Amino acid sequence: KQKTAYEISLGLVGSEMCIRDRSIGFRTSDEQFQGEWSRGDVVVDGRTWPEQLDSIVEEFSSCFDSMERYELLFQYAKRNPSPLPVEEWDDGNQVHGCQSRAHVSCDLDHEGHFVLRGGADAQIVQGLMAITCLAVNGRPPQEVADMEPTFVDEMGIKASLTPSRSNGFLNMFKRVQEEARLLMEGA
Repeated sequence: KQKTAYEISLGLVGSEMCIRDRSIGFRTSDEQFQGEWSRGDVVVDGRTWPEQLDSIVEEFSSCFDSMERYELLFQYAKRNPSPLPVEEWDDGNQVHGCQSRAHVSCDLDHEGHFVLRGGADAQIVQGLMAITCLAVNGRPPQEVADMEPTFVDEMGIKASLTPSRSNGFLNMFKRVQEEARLLMEGA
């Protein structure tokens, strides 16, 4: 049986509890932070994200409220296409500035395409990583380095996250972009 939003909210622990207790539509007043999120990409067919995310963006944007979005995010966390096992977590692949323990490993496959594997101890972060993996995996590293996380805005997730979770996601995304640049230099 699939859990309801109420059942999930009862199971939240630690920093994830603040999501349950806050109002929907939170916006930060930090202009630099807002600028980071709203910086545009080249728009293709009305979108600024890879085409393979269209159905995911639509799925999240059609959710009724934040709790429904979290339920969906938890489902993506469980089926992360490129998990990074806990045994591979170390100081070198830890995402700094993230509220939870989050780790990413970036490589190129045999064809030179980007491969992100990620893991986190929080379901919300794990879900965000899963969606990011779907956005960047299989793409040329230059596209990954130039990509902006505008899909999170369109999905309605950014407005539901606490400021520290939003900042952590942005730090993770920047780390992925930096890794893509480093991989291009080494290729």
